[in-house]
Amino acid sequence: MKGRARKSGMSLTEMTVVVAVVAMLVALSGPAIRTLSHSLVSAGDAKAMISAALASARAIAAKEQRYAGIRFQKAYDPNNLTGAAQYMIFIVHDFNDTGLAYGFRAVENIEPIKLPEGVGVMDLRINKTEIVDTDGEITNDEDVIDTTAFSVLFSPSGKLVIHGARIRNRDGWTNTDSEDDIFNVESNVKNGIGLFIQDDYQNLGLYEEPSRNSFIIYEKNKFDSVNKNSRYDDYLKSLDVIYINPYTGTMIDR
Repeated sequence: MKGRARKSGMSLTEMTVVVAVVAMLVALSGPAIRTLSHSLVSAGDAKAMISAALASARAIAAKEQRYAGIRFQKAYDPNNLTGAAQYMIFIVHDFNDTGLAYGFRAVENIEPIKLPEGVGVMDLRINKTEIVDTDGEITNDEDVIDTTAFSVLFSPSGKLVIHGARIRNRDGWTNTDSEDDIFNVESNVKNGIGLFIQDDYQNLGLYEEPSRNSFIIYEKNKFDSVNKNSRYDDYLKSLDVIYINPYTGTMIDR
């Protein structure tokens, strides 16, 4: 005996309800939905991108048999210093070109990787005030530039190391004729030659400092919504610190 065929689809009443709900969400909650979706996708994308970059940096260090790693830094944007796009730049130790024992430059023929727009990465350290969790200060443009500009380095054996790092262009630190299109002196970057100001401007938080073994990933819209004088206490200290395994280069949430 044949069973009764099962009906599929939706009734007119059900369809009307669905259409009404969708219309209401689009009309009333569009911006919120877009913000939430962007936040979730960006945070996931950022961790995946950073993980892949760390693995690539370890491989570069082993291949080149010298210190290599990733530099996190915001591009120079005179109209939006703190909100400028943040990148990961592959760097390699090079005394001959930089003139420094701890000098690094960008790896040739590898383009900087732009992080998702909705997130940023910080090491939570500021040169002039030492560690943020001591005094809880990230209050001005220079502080934000400082804590979003830091390096993660690997030794030639592929082990994560804490090592001095100062990033310069490939043509010598004082060379205003340099055509380096990644790192360059401040005047050249402001004139459109290079994306990133090199580490010779302590007043901007860009100077020699030890590499890092941890960082946080923050959401820009939440960071911007917090009072400048309480950014650490009201938001940043609630975020999970991400550590890097010194032997595998993989990220560990704590």
